[in-house]
Amino acid sequence: MNKGTRGYSRRRVSPIYRSWGDFIFSTILLMLGASIIFLAIAMAWVLWREGSPSIRRHGFFGFLMGSTWDPVGGVHGARPFITGTLITSFSSLLIAFIPAVSAAVISAEYAPSWLARIIDTLIDLLAAIPSVVIGIWGIFVFAPFMRDRIYLPLSFWAADHAPRLLPALGNPVSYNLTTAVIVLSFMIIPYITALTRDAIHLVPKDQREAAWALGATRWEVIRLAVLPYARGGIAAGAVLSLARAVGETMAVAMLIGNANNLPFRLFQPATTMPAVIVNEFREAVEQMHYASLMAVGLYLFIIAFIVNLAAASIQKRLSVGGRML
Repeated sequence: MNKGTRGYSRRRVSPIYRSWGDFIFSTILLMLGASIIFLAIAMAWVLWREGSPSIRRHGFFGFLMGSTWDPVGGVHGARPFITGTLITSFSSLLIAFIPAVSAAVISAEYAPSWLARIIDTLIDLLAAIPSVVIGIWGIFVFAPFMRDRIYLPLSFWAADHAPRLLPALGNPVSYNLTTAVIVLSFMIIPYITALTRDAIHLVPKDQREAAWALGATRWEVIRLAVLPYARGGIAAGAVLSLARAVGETMAVAMLIGNANNLPFRLFQPATTMPAVIVNEFREAVEQMHYASLMAVGLYLFIIAFIVNLAAASIQKRLSVGGRML
């Protein structure tokens, strides 16, 4: 027995520590975990307390379904903002999902280690870029490019060859629904890619070796052995990225045009719930206007909460050994 071992064997544990150590440690962990739940409940309660005057005036579903937002006239309807939030979030997820999963598969399965490290680093750097920086790039580079190269040519073509498309396209402007959706899809790609990559890395090596032993090709190994095993993490990553898109504020507010238009058109301005809050909160000097913005925040909190619950449920149902959808 060496000196270090003899020293360790002579250590005496205090009776107080032996009796209360585990209890104190578990109590601290419980308090820290409960504080997160308490903060979420407190946040919801504050939003309800501050937004309840507007909800009581318009009704819970009346405020939800109202299409007129007129702070001067005291009329507040959140349907344009809720609709814009859902359209931009789900559309960006549809655009980003396939490229993000493809990048994760290339990084985890196809690329050599040196190239995979480069891809992973670039993905992590993209996730770290502040949204306001992406918004500035969108204002000065992406939006003018899309207007001159995509929106205007497509509108002129539709006017000459497909006039029925014009009502859906609208008058092309730089800051519109399509611009915000595309930029938002760029922003959530790193999150989907990172979570998908981690899910693929967690697939046991035996899964791949069993498929190779049966004579499967590389694509068959990925399609039949890797992706089905990682489907829970991939789906949960997609839904969590959807929650990220729902709450995105600055880049969307800078590029969507912030116009209360229903129905929305592809090349015309729109708005979202975070955008209307950040744009009008400083101007909300009238009590009902302030209460309505807080009510919009409450609805946004509820939507984000539902999306995160859906992510947890999907991950559990699609996990290996879990119940299939």
